[in-house]
Amino acid sequence: MNDPLGDMLTRIRNAQMRGKSVVSTPASKQRARVLDVLADEGYIRGYESGTDALGHPTFEISLKYYEGTPVIRELKRVSKPGRRVYMGVSDIPQVRQGLGVSIVSTSRGVMSDSAARAANVGGEVLCTVF
Repeated sequence: MNDPLGDMLTRIRNAQMRGKSVVSTPASKQRARVLDVLADEGYIRGYESGTDALGHPTFEISLKYYEGTPVIRELKRVSKPGRRVYMGVSDIPQVRQGLGVSIVSTSRGVMSDSAARAANVGGEVLCTVF
């Protein structure tokens, strides 16, 4: 798999289109940090570590719905393996005039755009969520 984070985001989008409450994805440190930001911002209920039938580590992501519609309306990958997108603290985009969140991988860890601005650090813009 060339883009593990993109795969996880696609699994979340597909599960929400089908109305699933839980989706499984292979585990990794970067995925865990992105899921931490999504949970802190209130886009998912949370996630739990587990293993699949072959013993590989996985995450069980609990999706969040409001009145039958998914809380995550739009989930886009910004920085891709073929084209990385790095931005300074003043260039980090606001998603829908601040209603959404950009997830940024900085030298201080993976954090939301508002946390990156507060810490005065830039980095690689991984994805945007609305």
